[in-house]
Parts: sequence; structure tokens; C-alpha cells
Amino acid sequence: MSTVPRRKIGPHGPEASVLALGSWHIYDRMDFADAVAMVRHAADLGVNLFDVGVYGFPGQPPVFTDVLFSAIVRAAGIPRPDYLLSVKLWLESYPEQSLRDQLARALFRAGTDRADLVILGDIRRTDLDLVRLAGDLAELESEGLIGSWGVNNWSATAVRTIRGHALEAGSPGPQLAQLKYSPCRRSIPDGGPYASLFAEGLALQPSDVMEGGILAGKTTPSRQIGRDPGGVRPSIIRAAAGLGAAARSAGATAAQLCVAFALAHPATCTVLFGASSTEQLVDNAGALAVLDRLGPERVRELVEPFWADRGVVDPEGA
Repeated sequence: MSTVPRRKIGPHGPEASVLALGSWHIYDRMDFADAVAMVRHAADLGVNLFDVGVYGFPGQPPVFTDVLFSAIVRAAGIPRPDYLLSVKLWLESYPEQSLRDQLARALFRAGTDRADLVILGDIRRTDLDLVRLAGDLAELESEGLIGSWGVNNWSATAVRTIRGHALEAGSPGPQLAQLKYSPCRRSIPDGGPYASLFAEGLALQPSDVMEGGILAGKTTPSRQIGRDPGGVRPSIIRAAAGLGAAARSAGATAAQLCVAFALAHPATCTVLFGASSTEQLVDNAGALAVLDRLGPERVRELVEPFWADRGVVDPEGA
């Protein structure tokens, strides 16, 4: 039944399915049995990369989507060796809260003792010690607590800088960059600064490919969605109807066109998306057939009118 192919994550990362299932504010909104059925179906399709994280913060309502994931995979009968776990680590309180302690908490909540992939959260400060950060990551790698690591929405310069420090610390460095990438948000992944990093082996993991569901037609999302670099979300909302029409003209759904577009980037190793039903998962996975039928050039041609952050967001990144 497996249909989802795999690609290597960077030069030193694992072989991962080109579709990855995220969990941000997903499983705690689903019926448990429905979530188990969806994750089981994802595994049967060949999806082997699951992204979870501790998404609750002080002063915010608690969330348990990562805790639920550990129960979901057990109920779905998916052995730990059969899937790759991607975990987020946050930098706002680092180094006062060490990566080791944060990872231990994340792994405890996810019911495992190792992360195959760690994604470092956004840099939101000017005093982050990248030398120390690279050394701490190298230690976690050498102890087998993490397999590989990447970054989320970093600038190209910061990626290049920490890679140099990582190599000095005995680590291969970041294997992927998780970047917002959709028909409307393209400036950073399609820009020159990241193009040189991709040419050197860094892989791309597109995220927010449907802008929290907006580009799939949910223009008034009921759940929390990602931040809005460049303040272009109003333009994205206006673009949703046109994107849907373009998708229908090509015999696809809007969601499939978004995922196909992300898959078409030559540096993409795996596209990250959330799904809250088996039907939605199957529809998104249909993007593979859409891309195969249309080809990358036609997909990019279809979405060209909807590029909202061109000339607004610096290609260098945050």
C-alpha cells in the first residue's frame, strides 16, 4: 500500500518520507480514535516522519498534542523503529534552560528516549551564543540522544555561522532548514542567500504550506496559526479564491497544489503539513500524483500570480 517515496535529509540525515505529518494544535482537537486511524493510514501510505513538540508556554492554556501522539502511535501499532520522530527545541530561555533538559522533557512527553531529528526554533534575540549552541548539539549527537538537527526560520547567515561552529565541535551541522514556503510565501526559500546553502547540501523542509488552512479555503481559521512575516496575510486571504480556481483548472484541490508546489522545490526533502482527518491526509497525499502529472514547471506557472511576499520579505530571512 506504500506510495510515499523517501529522500535523504541533507548529506548526513536519515531517509524520510517526502510527506511529514505535523501535530501543532492537531491531536488535541481530534477524536482519539479518528487520530489513531489517520496516523495508521499515514504509516500505511509510507509516511515515516512525524513532527511533535512541547507547544505550551507559561501563562498559556496547556496543550497535550505531543503526549497524545505517544498514545496514538501505540494504539496504531506503529513500533518505534518504524518511524522518525522530529522534536522542536526552543531558544528563548537558552542556555538558562539547557537543550538537554528541554529535550528530556520533550522525549518524556512523547514517550521515547531519542529524537531522530531536532528542529531549533526561531531566533528572537540578539545575544544567542551560537558557539555554545553548536557544542551542546554536538554532545547530544555524540550521546545518541538526537540523530540530526535543523533550524526553523533562521536567516541564511545564521545557518552558515552555526554550521561552521558545529563542524569545529565535531558535528555535521544542520541538515535542513524548516522554512515557510507556499505559493504566497516564497521570497526566502526561492532567494539567493538560501540557494547557495541548498547548493552546498542543506535540505529544505517546507512548512506552513497552506498558511494554516487559508490557502485550502479556510479563510477564517479557528485554530492558532503561524506568525505573519511581512504582514502579507491579508493578501494571502485575498489570493485563496484565485488559487483554488487555478487548482480546479488543473484537476487538483487547492491543498494538493500547495503541497505539489512545495515538493517541486529542488532542495525539498520532506514537506510538513498537519491533517485533522484521514480524508484530509489522503487529499494532501494526492499532491504526489498532481506533481507527477503536471510537472514542476507547470505547477510553478499555475501559482505564479499568487506570490504575496515578493519584494516585501528579505530573502536573507529573519
